[in-house]
Amino acid sequence: MAISWTRPDIAAPLRPGLDFVGGTRLQLELDCTVPNNCTGPIELSEVRQVLAEQGLANSSIQRLDKDPLKEDQQIVSIRTQSLDVETRTQLQNALSEAIGVFDPKATQIDTVGPTLGRQIFTSGLKALLLAFAGITLYLTFRFQLDYAVFAFVALFHDVLVTVGVFSILGLLLGIEVDSLFLVALLTIIGFSVNDTVVIYDRVREVLKRNPEMSISQVVDNAVSQTLTRSINTTLTTMLPLIGIFLFGGETLKFFALALLVGFIAGSYSSIFIASTLLAWWRERFSSPSTPVPTDSPPPMQNPE
Repeated sequence: MAISWTRPDIAAPLRPGLDFVGGTRLQLELDCTVPNNCTGPIELSEVRQVLAEQGLANSSIQRLDKDPLKEDQQIVSIRTQSLDVETRTQLQNALSEAIGVFDPKATQIDTVGPTLGRQIFTSGLKALLLAFAGITLYLTFRFQLDYAVFAFVALFHDVLVTVGVFSILGLLLGIEVDSLFLVALLTIIGFSVNDTVVIYDRVREVLKRNPEMSISQVVDNAVSQTLTRSINTTLTTMLPLIGIFLFGGETLKFFALALLVGFIAGSYSSIFIASTLLAWWRERFSSPSTPVPTDSPPPMQNPE
């Protein structure tokens, strides 16, 4: 993320998509039905030269493969400043003369204003912060403050891992993040805290039944009792996501990938971070008389 921030073509922890920075994105595909039109890969240097001649030298250029099985497929994606229809048409004509004939049916043009892009980014950050605050507040009242703090640490871990993976993909493969990525982060937070709450609830039950047991043993028992459930839930959730990633459209592919990374990180953090930190904290900084939350109803007594 730090490397991405220092890159002049990114200037952010993640490679931002059109949704956030605004501008015009052109995706052009060579028409391989025209003879000698797809004899070799598109040279990005030629594309950049044409853009420089049009006064768009600071544009971002990326060569894409829509279908890796088709070797003759040639696609270039150009992200530049907002262009009107006349300027855009002039650019397309200049690129056609320099590179080859483009397929008009495969041409994609997206335009987003910079003001709308900033609003989407700001709204997404507010949603993330509100989700973190709401979850922390709920867990504080439902359990105790230390439970909530370490659940927050686990959630932050999940978001950081997901953002870090996509930062690497942005550097290596040019993958951009859009508003769907923020939706994926919110979904990851909800999924991860669900696993954490299940483990915390079992910790509380074990503590209530065995108040003399050490907190490390309590947490170990709670994790062991919920481990199969956590793994099964994660695996069954990942199956449709893998299907979407492999066979879904371009729009949902990286959304599914973000969920896959986040769900794996969420399962790991619930088991190995949130519960372990709770045991570590209670062993070192909590007095033996620390009350145990007992808002769960007492077990029913056998009348016999």
